[in-house]
Amino acid sequence: MKKAAICFTRHGKALIERLNRSAAAAGIEGAQAYISMKNNTIPPTDPYEYENTAGIPCTADETSSNDSETACNWNETSCTDSETSRTCSESLHTTSATEFIELSETLSEWASEMFASGNALIFVGAVGIAVRAIAPSVRDKLTDSPVIVIDDMGNYVIPILSGHAGGGNKLALTIAELIGACPVITTSTDIHGAFSADVFAGENRLTIRNRDGIRKVSAKAIEGKPVTLSIKDYPPQEPADVIIADETDREYSLLLSPKKYTLGLGMRKGIGAEEAEAFITGILDKNNIVTSDIYSVCTIDIKQTEPAIRAYCDKYRLPLITFDAALLNKAEGDFTSSEFVKQTTGVDNVCERAAVMGAGPGSSLIVRKQTGEGITVAVAVRNLTLRH
Repeated sequence: MKKAAICFTRHGKALIERLNRSAAAAGIEGAQAYISMKNNTIPPTDPYEYENTAGIPCTADETSSNDSETACNWNETSCTDSETSRTCSESLHTTSATEFIELSETLSEWASEMFASGNALIFVGAVGIAVRAIAPSVRDKLTDSPVIVIDDMGNYVIPILSGHAGGGNKLALTIAELIGACPVITTSTDIHGAFSADVFAGENRLTIRNRDGIRKVSAKAIEGKPVTLSIKDYPPQEPADVIIADETDREYSLLLSPKKYTLGLGMRKGIGAEEAEAFITGILDKNNIVTSDIYSVCTIDIKQTEPAIRAYCDKYRLPLITFDAALLNKAEGDFTSSEFVKQTTGVDNVCERAAVMGAGPGSSLIVRKQTGEGITVAVAVRNLTLRH
């Protein structure tokens, strides 16, 4: 998942630079950096004064943060002698490879674009700023982008949206470790150490069929009561809180279903992300396949960094599985062959073979190679029969 971080002050800029340096050192992809200040020359000519997005002069005497979108959050004298604050203060005077994009639109418009792309949003500033910015874009707890807020001194990291389904809590913990901050987790199952149904579903690639069941199961877990789980018809008679099956006649609080399909993609270099998504969506809609039932996206290894493929996976939170040509050639089945593709990639078909390989033993193609402008799509269905 791509991450986009935005700041509004000199301290915030330094913090994003430090976050990205620490991420790079840990082998983690950093965040695309944005800045929203009318005068974003940093440091300012006068170290005790600059203009915020409203053009209102701010001075070091203004020690309180305002949570409007045009808030001033810089307090030059606020760093203490703690290790975290010293690091923050020192980093203000260091250089970084992080490039900042100056925001030319409203904060809400920017947030809407990030949500549409499936990016995680990191606000360095007041929680109120983030809440107002994302409010028009919030739709669904299972698909909303994760949103993190960090105070611009880097003391606290707070996930405020999509902590479970979107991975916001995990991202907050990672960021906190990278910058030496305190993560502030507020979801009840986490702070009580209780079973979280939506986290369990996400980690095991299961589709939530009745979202109201999440609340029922979570409430029981928080109260310290045992949560029972059944896989299909086992155990066969005892009632269960959570059942994992495509469908069942048994009584349950929450039904989780294994994701059935793998999406195989072949793609010409440089195809546009929107164009690719539109073609894929058309194929899925035509075959009555919903994105939430896709287990993974699969392709050849030489396409693992293709921007359009990465953008699709990021937007829909789908894992990308890649195979080298030698392995794809071992896929079993009847595939649509192309001599041109074979000369280019070393295998006569990418999308169909990749879909079957990703689906595993016993799988079968249900959508054979569909060709668009610079893109090919195939879909395989996994064999989910339980073997005793």
